[in-house]
Amino acid sequence: MVPLSAQDVCFNGGGSFSQGCNGGQVTDPWKYLQKRGGGAVSGGQFNGTGPFGSGYCSDFSMPHCHHHGPQGDDPYPAEGDPGCKSQTTPVGPSVCDGTAVEPHHDFEADRYYFDGRIVTANGEASIQRAVMAGGPMEVSFTVFEDFENYSGGIYHHVTGKMSGGHAVKLIGWGVEDGVKYWTIANSWNKHWGEKGNFRILRGVDEGGIENGAIASCHRAKWSRVGDDASVGGPIDNPMGYSLKGSIL
Repeated sequence: MVPLSAQDVCFNGGGSFSQGCNGGQVTDPWKYLQKRGGGAVSGGQFNGTGPFGSGYCSDFSMPHCHHHGPQGDDPYPAEGDPGCKSQTTPVGPSVCDGTAVEPHHDFEADRYYFDGRIVTANGEASIQRAVMAGGPMEVSFTVFEDFENYSGGIYHHVTGKMSGGHAVKLIGWGVEDGVKYWTIANSWNKHWGEKGNFRILRGVDEGGIENGAIASCHRAKWSRVGDDASVGGPIDNPMGYSLKGSIL
């Protein structure tokens, strides 16, 4: 598995409606990844943190901060604190970081793309079939204020105003005490929610989350421009980054 650069995908691959950290259209990054000779470069987390370490082409440039919800045991400074400065969308990368190492040191050669269709699924059963066939899918939903304070359990909207839209990665599902849920990887950090993930009601289209899951087809062939060789099927992003930024 190769982690893709969140900044390349979001800030170079967002299409004409992209607003960087303020969100955009969920379909455009998939079209960016689909282009032969295009695609996204590899990239890890800030300063090479995270399970994949350093050495990738374009790591995320903004440091970790506590983002929404109870602080808990999160060691990162909260937004607005002295250790968490206010930042805006950076310019999309055009060269690899100085810390990138071979074979990820050449921006044009390190692009990963897929040959195949972009698939969508709507509704509980259709999304389940698509995930079983090809793995995690991107989904989006409406966020309300009570979601921002989520700390665990199966979420459903109860109170609070609408905060905006959010795109995340649907990775599975289950049932707890007779209540069906989706398991979702969020993009805020591993200390938020349930170790970075959350569960949300399944089968009722909570917040519109079952209306338009998207991914590459499970038959898609992934390649790297530099060697034009298959890298073994769809590239997953185990860190839970959405392939489109949040507007929150």
